[in-house]
Order: sequence, then C-alpha cells, then structure tokens
Amino acid sequence: MMAFNDLHIVAVKKKIDEVKHFLSISLSISNAHTVDFYTRGVWSTFISVSPEDVLCAISSTQDSTGALEEKENTTFGFCNASKKLLDISALLRAAKAHCLPGLGVCMQLEELMHNLRLMCGDTAAGQSSNKVLAPDEFMNWKKAHEVQSMSEVVASLAKCCRVKQVIDVGSGKGYLCSYLSMRYNLQVFGIDSSTTNTHGAQERNRKLKKFSKAYQQHRFIENNCVQSNDESREHYNESDGSKNCITKQGVEAQTESSALSQQVTRDLLASNNAAECPLDPSDSDSGSSFLSLLALDVIEDVSLRVHPSKLSAEERERRKRENLERKAREGKRKDSNSSLFSPLTSYVTAETELKTLITELENAVLVGLHTCGDLASSSLRMFRAKQELRAVCSVGCCYHLLSEEFDQDRPGCTSDGVCGFPMSQYLKDQACFCGRNARMSACLALERVSAGGGLPMESLFYRAVLHVILQDHYDCFKSEKRVGNVYSKATSFADYVRRALRKLDLDESKLSDGDIQSYHDRYTPRMNEMVAFNMLKVTLAPCIEGLILLDRLCYLKEQENVSHAALVQLFDPLQSPRCYAVVADALCHILFCV
Repeated sequence: MMAFNDLHIVAVKKKIDEVKHFLSISLSISNAHTVDFYTRGVWSTFISVSPEDVLCAISSTQDSTGALEEKENTTFGFCNASKKLLDISALLRAAKAHCLPGLGVCMQLEELMHNLRLMCGDTAAGQSSNKVLAPDEFMNWKKAHEVQSMSEVVASLAKCCRVKQVIDVGSGKGYLCSYLSMRYNLQVFGIDSSTTNTHGAQERNRKLKKFSKAYQQHRFIENNCVQSNDESREHYNESDGSKNCITKQGVEAQTESSALSQQVTRDLLASNNAAECPLDPSDSDSGSSFLSLLALDVIEDVSLRVHPSKLSAEERERRKRENLERKAREGKRKDSNSSLFSPLTSYVTAETELKTLITELENAVLVGLHTCGDLASSSLRMFRAKQELRAVCSVGCCYHLLSEEFDQDRPGCTSDGVCGFPMSQYLKDQACFCGRNARMSACLALERVSAGGGLPMESLFYRAVLHVILQDHYDCFKSEKRVGNVYSKATSFADYVRRALRKLDLDESKLSDGDIQSYHDRYTPRMNEMVAFNMLKVTLAPCIEGLILLDRLCYLKEQENVSHAALVQLFDPLQSPRCYAVVADALCHILFCV
C-alpha cells in the first residue's frame, strides 16, 4: 500500500485549478497595499458591507462552516458585476475549502513516520525516546519543535534510502545539522550563503567537538548497562523506587562526561556569543545535554542570499579560500566520532556542482528548514537535477521574497533567468502570478491570529495616515525612500510623523503638531476598516500559500526521475506557521510504498 496519499498529477492539477479559480476572484484583497488604504479608498473599492459585519463574521466560528452556498449573482461572496465583497460568510467558507487542509492534499507527520518505520523494518526509527535529547529543554520552543520533528523525518528518509549523508541548504546557525549529526550519526553538510551564519556554525561546531567524546560515552552507558557480579552495582532511585545499573567503567565515563560537558558550557559562556547564551553556569544541569550547546541564538534571522555576481572579488576569493581550507580539514579527519557537521559558505542553484563543492559527497538526502524565498525552489530543482540526491524534505518560507516570472509590475527573476514561481510547467503555461502584496499576505499566520495573536494595527494605521499627509503636503510622496521602522521609537503620532519626515528628508516645519494631530483624529473613526480588511487578508493567506506549495508539488510530479512526492504537515502551525514540507524520493526507490 502507499505510505501516504500520493496524489496523481491529474488530481494535483485539479486542486490547483480550484485554488486558482478562487484566488482569481479574491486575490484583489490580498494585493491591496496597506500604505494606500486611505489614499486610494481601498475599503469602498473592494467591500460593500460594514467593517463591523466583517469582524463579527470572522469572530463567529459557525459562519465559516457548512456548504458553499452562493447568493444570486455572486461568486465566493463577491458581486459578479461590481466585484465587491457582499457575503462575508460565503467568502470565509470558500477560503476554508481552498486552503491545504480543506483540499485534503496533505498528510500528518504521524502518518508519514508510522509508514516509514514500517517500510524500514524498524519500529523505533525516528523516535526520540531519550529524555536527555529532548530539545525543548534547551532551545526556544519554536526551534526545538522544528528541529526535532524534521530531524526524525530526515533520519528515516536517510535510512530508507540507505544513505549516511545529508545536505542542508540554507543551514543558518546549524541547529538542524548538529542535531542530525549527533543524534542520528549522519554526516551533514550545511550550506549557507551568509558568511556570518557559516562562521557561527563553525564556532559552534568546534565547541561541540569537545563535547562529542562525552556524549558518545554517555550513550555507551545507556546502551550497555548490564549487570555483572564483580563489575556492576545497583543504585536505588528514591524518587520512583527504580533501580539503575551502572558499571564501574560507566561511573568513570560518566564522571568524565560531566566534566567535559561542564567545561564546554563554560567555554560557550566565555565566547563572543555569551550574551546570547541562555544557559546558567550555576545550574548543574546546564551541560547535561549536547542540545544545550545549540541554544546560542534563539532568534532565527533571515539572511538574504547574495548571488555570486554581486560579491566583490575580495569576498569571492575569501569564500574560495575558506572552502578549500575546510576540504583540507575534512581530508585529514580520521576519527568518525569527531565528525559533527561541515558548514560552508556558497550560493547554490540547480546548476551547482555539488561534488565539486563537497569532494567527499556520496548519495545523500537534501533538506531545507525554512529556506528563504527562491532557495526553496532552487533546492527542488537541485534535487531533480542531481542523481546523487535520493530524497528531499524542504520547508520554505518568506514567500514575499520569491521572484515571479509573470508579474509584470515587479519583474524579479534571478540573473540566470530562473524564477521561484511558478515552477510547474502547468502554471507556466497559464502565465500564473500572485503579486508581491499577495505573497506578503501569504506569510501571515491565520492560526496564531485566530488564537489571539493580534496584528500590529496601530503601526499600520500610522503608516497609512502618514501617506495621506505626504500626498496632501509633499510632492514626493511616491519617493523610493523607505520610512522604515520609526514606529517603535515614536512617543506619539505627531512624533512618528516628524521622525518619518526627517527620514525622508522632507521639511517638517510645513506642519504644526496640531495639523498632524488633525489627520489622526480624522481617520481614527475609520481604523476599524483597516482592522477588518487586514483580517480578510489573514483569512486568505493559507490559500495563497497553498497555491505556491501545490505548484512545487506539481513541478516534482512533472519530472520523470521523481518517483513519489507529497505535501506533509511537519509542524504545529501555532508553533511554526510555515509548517508544510515538500517530501519526495528519486526514481527507482520505493520510499513511499510499503
């Protein structure tokens, strides 16, 4: 039987058509820019009901359920003639039906892991039963959830494909790499275009090597706890009455393990990253797990990829020298226990020769945890193009940074002419595009907002009213200069406007504080329009994300050398909103069949 609902390409195309049709009616809301909300009369242009009606319908759970019943002369709640939204309930029901869960195209992590374990013939494969290795004790909750969930899938994929190597593109600070290497004994190559990230990963790698010996001894104790008459003794656990077997050799190893791990913790606290390290040196449990060493930076920064053509000659030469030095170090390494992972700096595309970049490369699984913008698309193209890549598990993010082939307003394909969207020939033939504002909306987290996480409405309101002021009093209100984040420093609306005018190099003396405040007072009664409109954007966000991910799935199913491909929900969307992975295996493997 199939390990999951591996949809035929015809079924995938049908789902794409359904989402595309829905978005052809509703996407205008997502593409409206908040900055222009008042200057262009966005509410009256797109909506024919009151903001109170919209907010009431969204807050009522029953309005988003039931059959898709249309009022006369409307489609998905929009008037066929005016194209304005008339029926909020109809739109909410349609949005729910056209997101990935509503379309029924995804599988849950538990189902995937269950079937992979059956296929591998190992009921324990991919399970983290050792409490010491539970990352949620040492990482922030989001990163811990992501790393543990994804590492279980990747390790099982590697086992089923009979490979021992993993390539992590966009590896960032190396959390996933380190966990895969030490927890599952995989050889991991972490590739990131950011020199800063690579250097951070190298420093963490150096310190983790110190801890590797202690960690291996700790695992030896757990796996080889057997009693003998003269070399072991029983210890009574007063907390639960259980007995633990500890050999004399194990006691000595455990003592050394504790000493080494505590020393590593002290080294980390003394390093340049000490201010970011949440470990308390006075806590006796601080060094009890190698995962404590992965929590150097709980904030996941997005590092934009820089194409090699935009690098200076000095930077290109430096990166080349660093990668050559890394290869030399890898060639000298003899002890497999000291091997954690190999971070390197490189801009990779489908044309990148991986075996030139990684000389010791064998067959491998390609992974990407929240690969930013076009990198997610590039990684799937790389999987298709490289025979040595046996499987792929890719979770994308930052849809607003995707380049679109058919967006005439914002042509933004990469220098090699390959765009991030669409990927599939099916959508290319239809010249499909979303638009940057819609892709920006796709990054919104419906589940978090629904659970009470609010949008930064006051800052959005300030920016929209500022645009009115710029239009009324300044000729350059369409300036290419950006206001940036002045809201966080402002003490009032008047202060916000003055800071923004200075940032734009405009004459702030033209307006008194009273003039500025009058704009605030005039538009405050209409702030609920912006709140309601942005809630509609949040409602449509999963549908836009669904189209992007279905396009990637369709692309893989169009390839002759890809055996199976599917969308899998890896994460809890409340913890990690970008929760869907594209998982696939190459032809001639039986990865998704049991």
